[in-house]
Amino acid sequence: MQLAVALRDLSFSYPGGPPVLEGIDLDIPMGEFVGIAGPNGGGKTTLIRLALGLEKPTKGEALLWGQPADQFEDRVRLGYLAQRALLGIEAPVTVRELVSAGRVPRSGLVRPFSAVDRAAVGEAIERVGLQQRADTPIHRLSGGLRQRAHIAKALAGEPDLIVLDEPTAGVDVEAQGAFAALLEELHVELGATILYVSHEFGAVEQFVERLVLVAGGIVFDGPPSALPGHWHDPSHVHP
Repeated sequence: MQLAVALRDLSFSYPGGPPVLEGIDLDIPMGEFVGIAGPNGGGKTTLIRLALGLEKPTKGEALLWGQPADQFEDRVRLGYLAQRALLGIEAPVTVRELVSAGRVPRSGLVRPFSAVDRAAVGEAIERVGLQQRADTPIHRLSGGLRQRAHIAKALAGEPDLIVLDEPTAGVDVEAQGAFAALLEELHVELGATILYVSHEFGAVEQFVERLVLVAGGIVFDGPPSALPGHWHDPSHVHP
C-alpha cells in the first residue's frame, strides 16, 4: 500500500505561540477520498499545509510519497485549492484562462502551450461540465460554478493528490451537494487521492471513505458511519 501522505508524531506551533497541533499520526493511502473536519481554529488548515510541505513541523515529520514534504520537488503531482481561493475574483479572467493557469506547473512559465497542454485544459473544463462556459468571465458565474472552474484548474495539472480547503464556504446547500457528487465522480474516474477539508462535512459524508476530525489533535479517524452521534456537528468538537 503506497502512502500519499504520512504524518509521524507531528506537532506544530507558531513562533512564541501555543501548540496548534500535537501528536498527529496519520496515513493517507493513494486513491482514498478523505474528509478532514473540525471546528474553526482546530488546526485543519495547518495540518494540510504541513502535509503539503508549506509549513515545517515543530516536531515529528510530514512525508509526501515517502519524502520530507517541505523538500518534495515534484510539485506537479499536487493540486491545491487554498482556503478562500474562490473569493474576490473580479478581474475579467475567463474559465479557460483560469484553468490554463493550472497547467503552468507542467508546461513551464516560458514554454508556449503545446497541443497536449491545450487538450489537458479542455478535458479538465469538460470534466467539470463547463465546456459551454469556457469563455465566460469567472466573476459572472454562480458560486457553485466558480467551484467547478477552480477544480478544473487543479485538474489541468493532472495531479495525483487533490487538496481542497473549505471549497464550499459561502455556497448554498444544493450547490454543495452537486459539488460533492462531482468530486466523487472524479475520484472514481481518475483514481486521485482527495483531501476535502471543511468545518462541516454533511455534503461529502455519503461519498468519503474516511473522516478525520481535527481539534488540536486527531479526535476521530474512521468511516463516517462509525462517528458518534454527538460529533456530527464538528463545530462542537473538543479535544
